[in-house]
Amino acid sequence: MTILKSTPAPILSRKRATSLRLTATALSSAILLASTGAFAADEAKKLNTVKVEADAIEPAYKAEKVSSPKFTQPLVDTPQTIVVVKKELFQQQSATTLSEALRNTPGITMQMGENGNTATGDSIFMRGFDTQSSIYVDGIRDLGSISRDTFNTEQVEIAKGPSGSDNGRGAASGYVNMSSKVANQEDATSGTVIGGTSDYKRVTVDVNRTLGESSAVRVNLMKQDAGVDGRDEVESNFQGFAASLGLGLGTETRTYINYLNMQQSGIPDGGVATIGLDGYYNAIFSSTGALAGQTPEPLDSENFYGSTSDHNDVNANMFTVRVEHDLAEDVTLRNTSRYGRTNQDQVLTGINGISFVTPADPASWTVARSRQGKDITNQILTNQTNLTAKFMAGDVQHELSSGVEFIYENQVSFGVGLPYAAADSATRASQVNANLYNPSTDDVFQPVVRDGTKIDGEVTTYSLYALDTITFNPQWEMNLSLRADRFHANTTQITRQGTGSTVPVGTYLGNEADLVDELLSWKIGGVYKPVEDGSVYLVYANSELPPGGTNFALNTTNAANNVNNPNMDPQKGTNLELGTKWNLLDDKLFFTAALFKSANENEIATNPDGTSVQVGETEVSGLELGLVGAITEQWQISAGLAKMDSEIVRGNRTTSSGGATNSNTEGGVVRFSPELTFTLWNTYTFDNGLMIGGGARFVDTTRNTSFTNEERLATRTLYEIDDYWVLDAMVSYPVSKNINVQLNLMNLTDEEYVASFNNSGARYYPGAPLSARLGMNFTF
Repeated sequence: MTILKSTPAPILSRKRATSLRLTATALSSAILLASTGAFAADEAKKLNTVKVEADAIEPAYKAEKVSSPKFTQPLVDTPQTIVVVKKELFQQQSATTLSEALRNTPGITMQMGENGNTATGDSIFMRGFDTQSSIYVDGIRDLGSISRDTFNTEQVEIAKGPSGSDNGRGAASGYVNMSSKVANQEDATSGTVIGGTSDYKRVTVDVNRTLGESSAVRVNLMKQDAGVDGRDEVESNFQGFAASLGLGLGTETRTYINYLNMQQSGIPDGGVATIGLDGYYNAIFSSTGALAGQTPEPLDSENFYGSTSDHNDVNANMFTVRVEHDLAEDVTLRNTSRYGRTNQDQVLTGINGISFVTPADPASWTVARSRQGKDITNQILTNQTNLTAKFMAGDVQHELSSGVEFIYENQVSFGVGLPYAAADSATRASQVNANLYNPSTDDVFQPVVRDGTKIDGEVTTYSLYALDTITFNPQWEMNLSLRADRFHANTTQITRQGTGSTVPVGTYLGNEADLVDELLSWKIGGVYKPVEDGSVYLVYANSELPPGGTNFALNTTNAANNVNNPNMDPQKGTNLELGTKWNLLDDKLFFTAALFKSANENEIATNPDGTSVQVGETEVSGLELGLVGAITEQWQISAGLAKMDSEIVRGNRTTSSGGATNSNTEGGVVRFSPELTFTLWNTYTFDNGLMIGGGARFVDTTRNTSFTNEERLATRTLYEIDDYWVLDAMVSYPVSKNINVQLNLMNLTDEEYVASFNNSGARYYPGAPLSARLGMNFTF
C-alpha cells in the first residue's frame, strides 16, 4: 500500500457497480430523449397501450394550508416561510424517512455528532440552528434520536424562523411537523412493493373503509428490511402499524381515535475516518512530522468499523384521541389527548484517533474504536384544547385560534459503556483498535453495559395562547400571536465518582436540579394583498429555549459554560422576515420569496480572561425562494433555493495572537450552515400515463467550526467539506388501471461526496452511491 501521492486525494474512494452505472446512463439518456419528445404531442399519443384520461390541472405537490388549526389562513396569506411536502412528492422519490423528505426544502443540513459521540436519527440543522428537538407529530412534540418513517404521513410541514407562539419553547430555526393519515369517508386501498440495491425490500398497505354513513376505519402497515447503499454491514429495518377510527365524520361532532406503533432495528453506522480526504490534517504529515510531505490514501468508503452485534432497537407507541365539535357555523372546539412512549436500545461503534504504529507502513495503522450506547425511554402525556372562531367586530373580521395546553414530558437515560475493571476502579475495559484500511468484524468487541449512572428528567408545561388574523379590508390583514408558558423542569441524576476527590472511586452520588420559568412568545405580521392571489408581508417573531429544554437534563457541572445550568437565562431567538407569496396559473402554481434575518441571543461565550458569560449572539440572514405546483397539465414541479449569510456576532474572544490555541469565534460563520442550498424535483406525464421525473440537490461548502484564526483552522483534522450536486431520476408507467410500475435511480452520476461529518472532523458519513429501486404501486 502506498501513501505518497502527487495530487490531493479525491473526496473518497468506492467500489464500483459497473452494470448499474451503465443502466443509469442508458436510463438517463432515455429520460432526456423522452423529455425532448414531451412537446411532440402527436408522437406521444401513439404510445397508447394504457390510455389515461387527462383531467384539469391537478397540482399534486401544492398544499393550500397546514394541518394545524392554529393557522386559520391559507399559505398564500400566512406571513411566514412555511414549506409543505406532500406524500405524493416523497412517494415519487421513493423517500421513506423524514430526513429524505426534508431534502425537498433548502436550508437544511444533517449533523453527525459532537464530543466523540455519533448522532443518530433525524439530526437536523435548519437555517444554522439545531432543530432535532423541534420535531412534532400532529402538532405535538416528538422527542428521541430516532429515524422517523413516513409510511403514515400525509404531509411534512416545515415552519422556518422562531415560532414560539405556535408551539412554545423551541430553537431559533423553526420546527418540523409530520401530519398523520386519518380515517376518511372514501373507500380506498393503496400500497407499494419495492425492491432495490443493497438488498432493499419494502412493503406498505393503506386501507380505508367506511362503516355506515359517518364512520370509517383506516389501517396502514409497513415492513422494510434493507441494507444501506455504499456501506458494508449497515442495516436499516422498520416495521410499522397505524390505525385510525373516525366517528361522526361529516357531522358536527367528530372523533378520531388513532394508534401508531413503530419498530426499528438493524446495525447502526459509526462512520468512516476522514484521513486522506481533501483538507485532512494530521501532525504526522506536517513539515515537521515523520511523514512530512506525504499524502495518505483515503479509506474505502464502504468500510465498516463496528461489530455485527451492534444494534439500534426502537419501539415507539403513540395513542391519540381527538374530538372536534362545531359550536356554530364558524366556531369549532377541539380537544386532543395523547400518550406516547419510545424506547431506544442502541450499541454503536464509532471511531476516533488514528495510531500510526509503523509510520512507513500504512498496513499497520489503526483507528480507535469508541463503543457507544443509548438506553433511553421518552414519554409524553398531553391534553390540548383549541377554539377557532370567525366573527365580525364592527367592520373588522377576526379569525381567532386560542387554547390551553398541558404537557408532561419525561426522559430516562441509563448510563452505558464498557465495563469497569472493578467496583472501585475508574478504568474501563479497553476496546481493541481496528485496522485502519482493513477493518474486521471478527475482532473481539467489549460488551456495552449499564454502568449504574442515570439521568431522569421531566418537564411539565402549562400554556395559554391566542392567534388572531384581523382583516381590515380585502387588501390589508394583520396577524397577532401571543403565548405564555409556565415551564417546570426537574432532573434527578446518579453519577459515579471518578478520581481526584476524597470520595472513594466508584461511589454513586445523587443530585437534583430544578427550574421554574415563565416564557412569553409572540408574533406580529402584516399582510398586504394587491390582488386576491398574491400577498406581501412583514413579520417579526420570537422563541425562547430555557435550560433543559432540549433533553430535560439540567446540569450544575461547569456551571459557567453550561447552557443547561438552571441559573442560566433562556436562549432567545428572533426573526424578521419580508416576503411575498403568489398563486399563479389559476391557483395551480405557488411561488414564494422571502428575505429573513434570524438571531439567537444568550448563548455561552468566552472572554479573553477565560471566563464564560451568557452574552453570545448568532445571526443568520438570507433569501429563500420556492416554487411548487403544476406548470401545465403534464408538468409538475417542486423547487427551492436558500442563500444564507451567517455570523457569530458575539462569541469567543481570546488574547492569543494566533496558532493552534486561538479559539476566537467572534466574526466567524455559523457551523453546519452552507451558504447556498438548492433542491428541485419535477415530473412530466404523457397522455398514455408514462411519467418521467428528475431532480437535483446542491449543498454548498460546509464548515463544522466557527473558529476565525487561519492557523487554528489549519491544524484541525478537517473543518470543511466540499460542495456537491446529486441528480436523481424516476420513471413510472401504468400497466393497468390499478397498478403502475416505478423505477427510481438515485445519484445518477455516482457522485462521490461527504453527506455529513462530525464536530471534530475525524469521521464522516459518505453520500449514497448510484442506487436503484424498482416498485409496484397499486390503488383500488
